Parts: sequence; structure tokens; C-alpha cells
Amino acid sequence: MKVMIAGAGSVGRSIARDLLEHGHEVLLVDSNPAAMRVAQVAEAEWMLADVCEMSALRDAQAETMDVVVAATGDDKANLVVSFLAKTEFGVPRTVARVNNPRNEWMYDAQWGVDVAVSTPRIMTAMVEEAVAVGDLVRVFTFRQSGAAMVEVTLPASSPVVGVLLREIQWPVDIVLACIIRGDRTIAPTPDDTLEAHDELLFIVSSEADPEALEQVLRRGTAAIRPTA
Repeated sequence: MKVMIAGAGSVGRSIARDLLEHGHEVLLVDSNPAAMRVAQVAEAEWMLADVCEMSALRDAQAETMDVVVAATGDDKANLVVSFLAKTEFGVPRTVARVNNPRNEWMYDAQWGVDVAVSTPRIMTAMVEEAVAVGDLVRVFTFRQSGAAMVEVTLPASSPVVGVLLREIQWPVDIVLACIIRGDRTIAPTPDDTLEAHDELLFIVSSEADPEALEQVLRRGTAAIRPTA
């Protein structure tokens, strides 16, 4: 798979290294000469250019990319890159980094964004899997036990939005390990309430049924305990 990453800072380089390890072709693009740390990701192609400009995207042959990742530290730039990649170059998939949670509402199809996330490791998973908000993404697998960590970005339409964790019965052998809300990392407690666009990290045992978790997140009724 051919992937262009706009933004060669620490986040962009981290995603590039992960993708290269998995056998993908990667082009890193940044307008800042100081970001051209080629030796740190020597296997990638590098380009010094402003990807918010059409000419730069043409030079990068954006139309040949399978995925464009907008990973700069500027939300406006990430939205522009996603919009141009999708509308002008027909890139099949765009993954955009959210820096300020208050801007997350803009990261939608109108701006050409297929998936908006904030965590580099999850961004890598989103690049490799044809997933969208509300889909489970396998982040990694624990070798000895076979258990996996999976991520889901909670859509606003989920029936568990606004529900206390104490009222939700997760499927057997599935544990909610962490909630990422904007720039906050939350250790879940029974008194926490889930919010739309929360990134949820679950530990799923090798014996568990991921489809049961999807049913809870999408339908919810059978898994929400009635309050006294």
C-alpha cells in the first residue's frame, strides 16, 4: 500500500516507522526544513513541500496514493490536506490527526476526512484497516496470552453514549481498559459516563467474541443494566 504522510514531526515519523515495518511504501512530506530528519526514517521517501498547496500534492503524485495521513500539528492544515486529497486527487482513504478536541466536529466527510483520531498507534491501525468511526480496530496482540487490545471511536449514535459505566454490562472476557477523551487519558471507574467520540481501549481475551462487543456499542439495550 502507498501512503503519504503530511507532517514529518514525531507523530508522522512514528506512523511512518510502523507502516514501513508492515511492508508499506511511505512518503513523508513537510514544509519545515527542520523536520527533514531523514536518517530517523531512512526507508521512507521524503519531500520538502507545503502539502496545503495543489502543486505540492501534484509533485507528490497524490492521485497514486492508497491513503493520505494528515498528521501535522495544525488542525487547519490537516483539514485542508484531507479535503484536497479526497476532492481533487480522489484518494480512497484519508486519516486525519485531531490536535484540539474543540475542532473535532469539523473532521467529517465534508472536509474529506474518513477517519479522525488523535493517537499515533491508533492512526496506524486506521491506515491499515478499512475502518470508520464505530468499528473495532485491533491495535496489537499480546503474544503469550493471545489477548488483544482493540480500539473503537464511539459514534454519537451509540446507545451507550451518556450511560454510566456501572450500568453497562460488557461481554464476558472483555474489559474496558482506558478512555481517551480529547487530550485526556481516563482510567475508567463505575461513575464515569461515556461521551460521543471517546476513544475506548478494550482488552479482549482470545476466547472472547468481538462481535458481542460490537453489538453492545451499536445496539446497547441488552447490555445496559436497568437502574434501581
